[in-house]
Order: sequence, then C-alpha cells, then structure tokens
Amino acid sequence: MSAPAPRIIKGINWIGLYTMTRKEVARYSKVYLQTIVAPIVTTLLFYLVFSVAMGGQGRGIGDVPYMTFLLPGLVMMGMAQNAFANTSSSIIIAKIQGSIVDVLMPPLSAGELLTAYTLGGILRGLSVGFFNVLVMIPFAHLPVAHVWAIVVYAVLGCTLLALLGILAGVWAEKFDHLAGVTNFIVMPLTMLSGTFYAAEHLSPPFAALAHANPFFYMIDGFRYGFIGHADMPLHIGIAMLATLSVGLWVATLAMLKSGYKIRA
Repeated sequence: MSAPAPRIIKGINWIGLYTMTRKEVARYSKVYLQTIVAPIVTTLLFYLVFSVAMGGQGRGIGDVPYMTFLLPGLVMMGMAQNAFANTSSSIIIAKIQGSIVDVLMPPLSAGELLTAYTLGGILRGLSVGFFNVLVMIPFAHLPVAHVWAIVVYAVLGCTLLALLGILAGVWAEKFDHLAGVTNFIVMPLTMLSGTFYAAEHLSPPFAALAHANPFFYMIDGFRYGFIGHADMPLHIGIAMLATLSVGLWVATLAMLKSGYKIRA
C-alpha cells in the first residue's frame, strides 16, 4: 500500500497554507501600481505638503525636527491601511464574485484560512512600509535608533489591521459596508493616532482620548524605533496591540468556523 501524500503534516495542511498565502501575495503583487506604488505616492505627497506647510525643517517636536518626527507616522499609517485593505478586499471580492467557494472547498481549516489571509495582509503592509522608507531616503533624514522596535511594532500593527480587515470583510455584504468601516473607523483612528502631532502636547482630555486609541500605540512605538523617543511606555503599547490582535484572532476564527456570511 502506497504511503499517503505528505500534504498534511502534524495536523496542519502546510502545502495548502503556503498555497493560500502565495495566492494572497500574488493577488496584490500583480496590481503593484495600485497596491504598492499608490501608497508610496500618497506618503510622498503628505510629506511634501507638510514640509511646505510647516516651513521645511524649521520647526520641531522637542529636539526632533518636525519632518523627521512626521515620517515614521506616515509610513506606519500606510502600512496599517494597506494591511487592512488587503484582507478586507480579498474576502469581500470573493464573496461578491461567488469565488469564495473556491477557498472553502479545499481541505483547509478555519485556522489555516485565517493564517493565510493574515499573512497576506502583513506582507503587503510590510512591503508598503519597506518601499516607503526606501523611496523617502533621498528626500528625508530618517535616523534608526532601535531596529527591534521598528520590526515589532510594524508586525504588530500590520497583524492588528489585517485581522480587522478579515473581520470587516466577513461581516460586510457589499462594498458600501466595507467603505463604512474604512471611512468611519479605520481612517479616523489612523488620522487621530498622533501621526501629525505629539499626544503629550494635547490637553488632558484629548490626550486621554489619544491614549485610548490603539492606533496611537502603533505610531508611537514605530516612531520610537527611529527617533528613540516615545510618548508612552513601550510595554503598554506592545501589550495593548498583542491583546487586541488575540481578541480579533479569536473573533474572526469563530466567524470562519461558523461560516458566518460566507456559507450559503
């Protein structure tokens, strides 16, 4: 009797997981002008506009030039938004086109599907961040103080938004629903996360609101990796982002297992 194909090893369909992840990466790689280049152009335009509006390097946040302070926030903002966009669009498009059945029929567990979708969102977010920094090198001085913080907060931020994108994609029944999540949750939280200002300069009530925003900790920790200064203790940010990611993982896993809005 012939041995079974080594497709499923130790209870995990490694080949299926790899194939699904590769599919997600190929999906955004084939339209790189929209998924990679466009976010870079947006970041560059933000940077140039604020450079003119703030008088170039003439102003600062503490002892850090404002434009040096601004850039890590812009990069993290682009990473987060694209991690969300990748997973949410992948699921909602598959649901509307009816091709979601092609994802549900293969021998992939809910956990494997969730992992593949999440990895696809993380990789797109990290790709946007890497090329953003690369493109901005000729235009801006960006010091690197702590590489570990850059990596940890980049991965945590992309993971959180990728999972939020999966949750939104499963819940949404049409693009209008997804646009509502983007316009009324993701964008406001991103724009009010301290990307353009230091929360420590806000009045106490507004500072408290900023500190309740998980996106603030993504920006704050990621910026710390470059300039060596953070508004809040790093362990608080890591704990909050990790806890929220675990919570979203549990919620999305339960939704996928139950077939909520993805099975007829």
